[in-house]
Amino acid sequence: MLKLNNIRPGFTQISFNDTMSSMSVGMSDLSDEILLCILRHVPVCDLLLNVANVCHKLHTLCHDKTLLTNISLSEEYLADDLQVRRILKQLANHVQSLSLNGCYWLSGSTMEHLARCRAVTHLDVTGCHLTSLRLSRLLSSLSLLRSLAFDVTPGFNSAQLSSEAVDSLSRLSELRQTLLTPSYGVVPCCAQLRKLMLQFDISDVTREGVGVSCQLMVGQSSVPHYQQLEKFTARLAPGEVNQTLLLLYLAVFSVHVPKRLQVFIVSIPGPNPAHWPAAPSLAQSLGQQGDLEALQLPRSWLDSLSLKRALQGNSPKHLSFSRCPALWPQVFQSLLEGGVRDATQLISINLSGINQVLYSECRSVEDHLVPGTISQLAVCCSNIKHLNLMHTHYHHENSPGVGGETHLCASLARFTHLRALTLPACALLDGLNTHHTTTINTSPSPLFLGLKKAPRVGLQNYKPDSESPLSGDSTSGLAQLISGCPFLETLEIIGPGFVSGLPRLEPCTRASVEPRGMCVWARGVGDMHIAALEALPRLHRLTLAGLPGVLRGTGLVQLARKCKDLQMLSLANMGSLKTMNYTPALLDTLKQCPQLQELRLEQPYLNAGASFFDALSCCSHLQRLCLISRSGTFDPSATEAFMERCCHVIMCHMFMGGTLVACRTLQKTLLDRFSAKRPALSVVIYPLQHEDLPSVIRDIPLTLLDRITLFQSHVAQPPHLSPL
Repeated sequence: MLKLNNIRPGFTQISFNDTMSSMSVGMSDLSDEILLCILRHVPVCDLLLNVANVCHKLHTLCHDKTLLTNISLSEEYLADDLQVRRILKQLANHVQSLSLNGCYWLSGSTMEHLARCRAVTHLDVTGCHLTSLRLSRLLSSLSLLRSLAFDVTPGFNSAQLSSEAVDSLSRLSELRQTLLTPSYGVVPCCAQLRKLMLQFDISDVTREGVGVSCQLMVGQSSVPHYQQLEKFTARLAPGEVNQTLLLLYLAVFSVHVPKRLQVFIVSIPGPNPAHWPAAPSLAQSLGQQGDLEALQLPRSWLDSLSLKRALQGNSPKHLSFSRCPALWPQVFQSLLEGGVRDATQLISINLSGINQVLYSECRSVEDHLVPGTISQLAVCCSNIKHLNLMHTHYHHENSPGVGGETHLCASLARFTHLRALTLPACALLDGLNTHHTTTINTSPSPLFLGLKKAPRVGLQNYKPDSESPLSGDSTSGLAQLISGCPFLETLEIIGPGFVSGLPRLEPCTRASVEPRGMCVWARGVGDMHIAALEALPRLHRLTLAGLPGVLRGTGLVQLARKCKDLQMLSLANMGSLKTMNYTPALLDTLKQCPQLQELRLEQPYLNAGASFFDALSCCSHLQRLCLISRSGTFDPSATEAFMERCCHVIMCHMFMGGTLVACRTLQKTLLDRFSAKRPALSVVIYPLQHEDLPSVIRDIPLTLLDRITLFQSHVAQPPHLSPL
């Protein structure tokens, strides 16, 4: 039997063990086809720098073109500049698709070695150090390039591109730009674009406090460059500069809508996106063409009539109507009543906040998700795999509703192909007892609403001991969901009042959610509901946030014992915010998660001491750690010992209490001690309440921010668009 054994981090050893009593199987007895199938699972660094040196046969197989045509170095965290250069030298005559997305640790001089790979047609260097001049030299060598992804950084100047580079850009069919400064990047040079994917991440002010402006001329981006466009996506970070720049990119759509446009996705955070007058005409054009694949627009860009026209006659695969409550009736009318050509083509839909009534404790039935409607959606859109219902509400009564409606979870169980789901916490509850019902039916007077104190950030506004136990089995609805969707791999359960303490997206997020504690049903979700999730054996990613009813955390332990493949765990503001009651259960949970690769933990009073890091050390595969605690404490020596034991950790972000000196001292200690063996190591330790924290977060590579540091939903995000 052939085995791949790790002999040290980043390298793999191949061994053959005889499992039969009467015969021995050697390497020469295996066919090349079998060996190639095995070698496909070996990381490229191991493949070329280790396995290929074992013998002549493996050397030949490791350089087979089927293994080296499509290469990604994005997660080769232990590969330094020298190793990457050696790999690029061996890939030169083979690789056609090469991704270094997120390789922030590689030097700019290493990027120049990419010019060796002259057969490359698809290149992704997003997050890498690449100046205008280096990009010019690189493009001049890659005459076959058809797809490019890179960052437009401050100081970028398209005038520095050589004529050969411009010639290569003119043949691109796909371009993805991450804009870190106001610029058109290389868009004016790309006359054959079919796919344009943009990410705007520009701060409104510089580090010196100077305002940033978009001094660009619309004429620099000519209309013909969009004539063949099929896919357009734009993701924006908060800020007026990003919205202003987006409108400049979209100016050509006001004159001409590409006839082949199939994907149009624009994601703008916050409640008040900039208005775009051309949106209705774009929607009408999309409806006339009949081949729409994906659609997302800010809520102020579409009305019901425009949406109806856009969907009419199309068979979309991805739809997002996040924070678009005015479109709620039309969305379901189009999907359920023949407003689309083939609803079974839909595989991803984001309905986050689509029926939300902000800051209202006195919601009517119309403000809630309706199980019957969701059941119809499951029948018509039977192939949905990704569903996001965050920032919505569902309050189930103990008795069947009008027309014999069942629990919302029972309706969701009809999505038998579901793989990823985001739910509001209140949707898990089976009902409330008399005490809770009295609480929610008591409508405060307008005078009281005008005088009552606004909730203080980070402080609980409820009393856990004031809640009496729920009557009956309060997890029966959830059990139906789990039974009907046993293949769920990603699950997010988020309370309606949760707001992360990190500042980059916090203002926009706060404008989109209600204060903590406003939804009484959400307070009833506790340990028994989390324990019920143990029946999801394929669960890989779990997010639990804003759940005040979780008191001891015993459900986490039960879940961890059964969900052995859990790879990502994000816990935020569980139980009381004045103390951390579930610490013992958390430590037991971590000891049960050997496969865990990412942990994000946000709690106001977190003690990251020796016992915490001892338990965390049991997560031997851990790669990324993010701790956020306004009044939290940490033990420097325990942190250092943990980093020593968990040799795969390449990201340690801790935003805690404590002094700036203590944080910087520990950060320097970890970097000095471990960076040599972990080239990709990112250590950021900083006081959460320090005024310079936004600038510190701005320096963190986007690939790390988007992955775990910033709290965000990862479910039902459209293609080519990272979550925000």
